[in-house]
Amino acid sequence: MEWGNAVSGRVDRVGEGEGTGGTGRVDVVVVGGGPTGMMTAAELRLHGVGVVVLERDSEPTKIVRSLGLHARSIEVLDQRGLLEEFLARGRRYDVGGFFAGIRKPAPAGLDTAHGYVLGIPQPVTDALLTAHAAALGARIRRGSAVTGLSQDEDGVTVTLADGSLLRARYAVGCDGGRSTVRTLLGVGFPGEPSRADTLLGEVRLTAPPEEVAAVVAEVRKTQLRFGIGPSQDGAHRVVVPAAAVAVDRSVPPTLDELRQQLRAVAGSDFGAHAPRWLSRFGDGTRQAERYRVGRVLLAGDAAHVHPPIGGQGLNLGIQDAFNLGWKLAAEVAGWAPPGLLDTYESERHPVAAEVLENTRAQMQLMAPDPGARAVRRLVAELMDIDEVNRRLTEKITATGIRYDLGGGHALVGRRLKDMPLKQGGRVYALTRTGRGLLIDQTGGRLSAAGWAGRVDHAVDTSDELAARAALLRPDGHVVWAGDDQRELTGALSRWFGAPEPPAAQGRAQRASPARVAGSQ
Repeated sequence: MEWGNAVSGRVDRVGEGEGTGGTGRVDVVVVGGGPTGMMTAAELRLHGVGVVVLERDSEPTKIVRSLGLHARSIEVLDQRGLLEEFLARGRRYDVGGFFAGIRKPAPAGLDTAHGYVLGIPQPVTDALLTAHAAALGARIRRGSAVTGLSQDEDGVTVTLADGSLLRARYAVGCDGGRSTVRTLLGVGFPGEPSRADTLLGEVRLTAPPEEVAAVVAEVRKTQLRFGIGPSQDGAHRVVVPAAAVAVDRSVPPTLDELRQQLRAVAGSDFGAHAPRWLSRFGDGTRQAERYRVGRVLLAGDAAHVHPPIGGQGLNLGIQDAFNLGWKLAAEVAGWAPPGLLDTYESERHPVAAEVLENTRAQMQLMAPDPGARAVRRLVAELMDIDEVNRRLTEKITATGIRYDLGGGHALVGRRLKDMPLKQGGRVYALTRTGRGLLIDQTGGRLSAAGWAGRVDHAVDTSDELAARAALLRPDGHVVWAGDDQRELTGALSRWFGAPEPPAAQGRAQRASPARVAGSQ
């Protein structure tokens, strides 16, 4: 099908024959090619959804805003078979010291098989997720800025800066804190503006390393928003409070501005020169009032912004995408039960709200005034209690999230950590198809036959699974646990739609790659 360009008269063919149903249009347009956008695109492609990613910038950014991945994001990568490649490009660090920078050892019994932080610069994460999305068949168009968006009951029309139009069934805005998609939708973005900006960048220094280390150690006794550490190829990553809040944070600071602030805060500019990149960030906290307007959804920084304290931002966006992707794919495929797509907002909006809260608290704890320092000492003392330390660590690592899915078994609503299976292998190795998973410790007495194309059935046991059986969504969260077939059937219908016709069931059972030895 051809979609006319009302501005130039040019006609663009968009997604001819791509996606479901041979509609002649792309299924989903993802606006924004950062980690949230690429993870969204990859999750959609895992289910055969036709995807075009529109990225405004012609080249990937060199700015290193994020330095690592927390446990839940590491789990997500493992669930999709990506972790080994990330581990090869990163470095493992002990969990601890992320809540307001208070150094404490990792709490006992953290509920994850990946109890570490993966240090990896954001440009590397971006490149790996982009390659993953592309390998799955996502079409990525750089230098494609979105300037307009409209929707009707049949789809969404996206206008690009060159005047061309794209037509899609759905669109997802993953285009950052100054989201064009959110603005065009007219979605409110309430919260607090930045009250304190911070400058950061990668520069070379002429000062001796021992001098830099000594000054940093002294200044950080009272100014926790300051730091200098080695980066790559002899450069250093510098973080220092700005003199004032920028009118336009999209305009990078100058080298002179950075050097001036280093002298003001640390008494020396350390001979900073030859910047690779310079940037700034604020401590504003804002959250979109809605994550969905009709056929358009928001994810990542387009839906929420907050200070980068604790390194949660990139992780939060990846986890948004992991929650949204399979639900939107189910909607496109036509099997989504009523209300499934709306659970994206009802589940993820409270999670982001809590992240905004904990980053507000951390900013207060890192303030240099005597009152804040006194409260910080008190919190540090309380964190010597293991339960307090674990609770705060779970907030940062996102391992403590439990969606409100209606009660029942203690596992319901929580994501299931990876665990070994008695017949060999492990749970996360069975989740790479992107389908649901029934882990059945009843010896095969339970059945998910009517949903074989959407749910894999593993008849196996694990010493670590505290239920006779558990039903996992594609994002790894448990939606049912027990041993009652009638309850299981209800959960399957609620989360995976109506049973498939018998002919489709047979095809799905023959095609399912995740039916491990001993499975039905």
